[in-house]
Amino acid sequence: MLSTPPAHPWTRELRSLPNSNGHDSSPSGPSNSASVISAVRKAAWESRRRLVNPVGLSSLSESQQSLLRCRDDAYKYHQGWLNFPAPTTQAKPRELFAFVVGLFSRRIESLLFRQSSRSGRRFRQSRCRSPEMAAKGEAAAEYVPKKKKAPSEDDKRRKKMVPGGLMKAVVRPGGGESTPSDGDQVIYHCTVRTLEGVVVQSSKSEFGGNGIPLRHVLGKSKMILGLLEGIPTMLKGEVAMFKIKPQLHYGEDDCPIQVSSNFPKDDELHFEIEMIDFFKAKVITDDLGVVKKVIDEGQGWESPREPYEVKARISAKTGDGKLILSHEQKNHTSSLLESLRYQKALRWYLSDSPLLHLEEGAEEVHFEVELVHFIQVRDVLGDGRLIKRRIRDGRGEFPMDCPLHDSRLQVHYKGMLLNEEKTVFYDTRVDNDGQPLEFSSGEGLVPEGFEMCCVRLMLPGEVALVSCPPDYAYDKFPRPANVPEGAHVIWEIELLGFEMPQDWTGLNFRSIMDEAEKIRSTGNRLFKEGKFELAKAKYEKVLREFNHVNPQDDEEGKEFLNTRNLLHLNVAACFLKMGESRKSVEACNKVLDANPVHVKALYRRGMAYMSAGDFEEARADFKAMTTIDKSSEPDATAALLKLKQKEQEVERKARRQFKGLFDKKPGEIADARTEGTEEHDGIVEAQTSDGEVEAGADSAREMHESENAAPRMSWFSHFWPTGGRLFTGLGLERCSIL
Repeated sequence: MLSTPPAHPWTRELRSLPNSNGHDSSPSGPSNSASVISAVRKAAWESRRRLVNPVGLSSLSESQQSLLRCRDDAYKYHQGWLNFPAPTTQAKPRELFAFVVGLFSRRIESLLFRQSSRSGRRFRQSRCRSPEMAAKGEAAAEYVPKKKKAPSEDDKRRKKMVPGGLMKAVVRPGGGESTPSDGDQVIYHCTVRTLEGVVVQSSKSEFGGNGIPLRHVLGKSKMILGLLEGIPTMLKGEVAMFKIKPQLHYGEDDCPIQVSSNFPKDDELHFEIEMIDFFKAKVITDDLGVVKKVIDEGQGWESPREPYEVKARISAKTGDGKLILSHEQKNHTSSLLESLRYQKALRWYLSDSPLLHLEEGAEEVHFEVELVHFIQVRDVLGDGRLIKRRIRDGRGEFPMDCPLHDSRLQVHYKGMLLNEEKTVFYDTRVDNDGQPLEFSSGEGLVPEGFEMCCVRLMLPGEVALVSCPPDYAYDKFPRPANVPEGAHVIWEIELLGFEMPQDWTGLNFRSIMDEAEKIRSTGNRLFKEGKFELAKAKYEKVLREFNHVNPQDDEEGKEFLNTRNLLHLNVAACFLKMGESRKSVEACNKVLDANPVHVKALYRRGMAYMSAGDFEEARADFKAMTTIDKSSEPDATAALLKLKQKEQEVERKARRQFKGLFDKKPGEIADARTEGTEEHDGIVEAQTSDGEVEAGADSAREMHESENAAPRMSWFSHFWPTGGRLFTGLGLERCSIL
């Protein structure tokens, strides 16, 4: 297709990135005034940035505000934003500007310094004698070394720019003052012609294109180098012609955009660009397939996510403007929510969708989504078993106004079985004479799932529907008579209000110790009930509060130290029951650091070492007990016996696991596996009254036999039995390897 472009004077040569205001960075005027111009510009900017009124413009007098306006007018004139009567030479207005900057800078700084001093604020006084001195002084005083950013791929490509490689002519001027920048999505039509006027590529329908404008995100999309430099110089609505040499368009080495083989990429080409629109955009997907533009900002800080339920108005159009979904209000849940909020609707709708039928051949779809309302739905455990759905919003902001740990809560709730009839098994408004349930959080007084949703995720006045699995409902909690075992339940919970835990600030020492004893007693009860996590939380709460307690005399100090040590040992016991032996050792070390001869801490740390498999460290702690306190000898002896049994048990397991591994001929490998639970080598285990496991009679007999057994073979004999017999025949039963 042939088309003759109009003749355009190439009014501008683009060699590098434009400056922020879109003006040409090439110096104008005589060369001998270039350094003065640079110094004046920097001095003006530094003076404007530095002379910020510390008490606000409203507190200045009219004369001071007039001085500021004059200084601003001088700055704007220098930048070309104001037009004053043209002087006879170019040097005079610049000298006048330098004089104005120096004069008003000194005058305004003096006024602001006196005013800020009266208000009690320190203001750094820096007077500039001349623009050149100001520029040098400010640069030296405010020099801060900055870390150099690694150059991006586009920055590396910009080094390929050559003089005359990119020329621009404005065909139709645009409107406004802003130009696109990195992070903006630009929407434009592009028509590529040869220098003879032959159209080789176009997005416009009149030149054989599909009529859909191109969309690119500056700094993220792949673009030819010429347009990467030229498009950021355009205004909205502008039409410009770019004359680009081959090495700056598709003829560039390693060009990120590929074209067909018959495209004249080795020729100089004209690119006619019509800038339709540009705006800040949020890239949703890495492939730039989904880009979001915010039209109206929403309210609040929370945004819906899966599996929230949302109510939204949606309209959809193809890239050429054809309506495929009208503006209507719909309810959406689960994965569709992801489509609405995060603008992944493009990818979702292009597949099978119950909401609309998409015609084949649609390359681009534009969705306009208005989020009307959303219902908070939370997957508490992350596996879909414990779900909280908000029915009525509460008062305050989530999560700042939610109950804290150890708060006193008042709730109404209705419990139902998760069946077709939704059988109600308890309702506080009916079965409790209309009185709400009151309980303290963190004490195991309600089922775990109930407390997890009610305490951590609800606001006062909120009504929520909680569906709970049996292991977080009544399998581990006293079950009502009309709730079958293993039943899934639903709670409709209304949080009426809550009382914050008591603040210890201002309490005397005796009151603090009484409160600590109450909480410790609650923790002991939870420990006996097997709720080790809750018990540990109680002990740790008191330890945190103890960081702000200061005993006043020796008696108080002794009581405080004993209580704190006891709490640390209780925390160690909880960690040990929870299978976290290393953390149990750390808790014991906090006691032993303050008192190295604490017998109970040595005993508990020895048990933690034994559980972790550190037998030598455990033995050292148990032996230290008898040295420090003779009365602890029975406990230490029992612990050492248990340690020996534990070592022998570990050794037997290792022997069974590697049984026959070294009896095979070279090249044969035995199966190294642990024997099944059906083989126990005659070991009988008995449960003691305190819940600890001790070995039975068969185990003791085996232990006695192992003590009288023949010496074991060395590791060398295991690996090379023939070599062992050879050394024995030579009379070298023992040898040392140096």
